[in-house]
Amino acid sequence: VQLQASGGGFVQAGDSLRLSCAASGGTLSNYAMGWFRQAPGKEREFVATITRAGTRTYYADSVKRRFAISRDNAKNTVYLQMNNLKPEDTAIYSCAAQWTVTGAYSTRGDDYTYWGQGTLVTVSS
Repeated sequence: VQLQASGGGFVQAGDSLRLSCAASGGTLSNYAMGWFRQAPGKEREFVATITRAGTRTYYADSVKRRFAISRDNAKNTVYLQMNNLKPEDTAIYSCAAQWTVTGAYSTRGDDYTYWGQGTLVTVSS
């Protein structure tokens, strides 16, 4: 499975962005999906995850109630809607796919098999 993340950019604090992750070479509905981010000089951190059918989601505390992950399996695409962005959200955001059973997800990057190349989000104060 190849993953292509897009939608990053330069925004002001309080603005919104929607990231997309398009999959090819496989059926996205077979995978739980996650978004992770890595800020300059920091380790990669979990942001959000969604189960194969999109029935369950889970968020890092730092983005809860501001970010929303969703998916459209018919379009083989996963989204991350980011609202009320803050300067500390500045990072490279990557999507990842985890081969797993229905209803499961993971916050651990090591559980994900396929990774996209990342898209840069810069939030200015």
